[in-house]
Amino acid sequence: MLKLFNRSSGATLPEGRRVYAIGDIHGRRDLLFALCRKITRDNRVRGPVGQTDIILLGDLIDRGPESAGVLRFAMESQPPFGTMSTIKGNHEALFLEVAAGETARLASWLYHGGREMLESFGIDSGLLDDPETNAEAIVDAMHREVPRAVHDWIAALPLSIRIGDYLFVHAGIRPGVAIDDQVEDDLLWIREEFLDSDVEHGATIVHGHTVTPAIVDRRNRIGLDTGAYRSDRLSAVGLEGDERWFLDADKGDLRH
Repeated sequence: MLKLFNRSSGATLPEGRRVYAIGDIHGRRDLLFALCRKITRDNRVRGPVGQTDIILLGDLIDRGPESAGVLRFAMESQPPFGTMSTIKGNHEALFLEVAAGETARLASWLYHGGREMLESFGIDSGLLDDPETNAEAIVDAMHREVPRAVHDWIAALPLSIRIGDYLFVHAGIRPGVAIDDQVEDDLLWIREEFLDSDVEHGATIVHGHTVTPAIVDRRNRIGLDTGAYRSDRLSAVGLEGDERWFLDADKGDLRH
């Protein structure tokens, strides 16, 4: 529902580029489809441009009811304009960790949304009730029920994408460390050290990961995780030149 007027910022994209970045989806296929419809209309109204990109900022899976559908859309679909890319989030990293047989965090992952992800692929909920006893069987089911192509696609996701003066990542970066020297753990998991920092990072960081009631628009970062799985609102930023604007989809935008 929300759409703010364009405003100028110090950061810029290369001439002829337009980018839309979407925050954490967490299995909300319905909101993703609604927001993509809005982005398609917005892109059309703004007129032709050399290249338009949609970037999904990670955490496509877990918590919401349709992780499998979100993954299929991200893997198989392209917008009627430009390209769509996905960045790895910490929930994708947890899925890969457990699928590799490292089950120390299995119970925690299931509690924080992995259960809903696996159920969306048809894995029996009864099996997931006792992860300590059924750890090996759960991993076997992940390989049996979640297609190999999904495992491979998630494993190949980049940790960041740089376009012009913007760096798109899942969680953020560690302040004071050069962008090229950032480590995976921070890109996937960092919170307070990044969120509380006012320093220049060498790029404006566009990120998700930390839920906020509304989009966060600061000089050095843009936070887009508005908690879609529980707030019923999925948010995005549009970028072109030195302009930025915001869109989101909520329950009122869903088609039944």
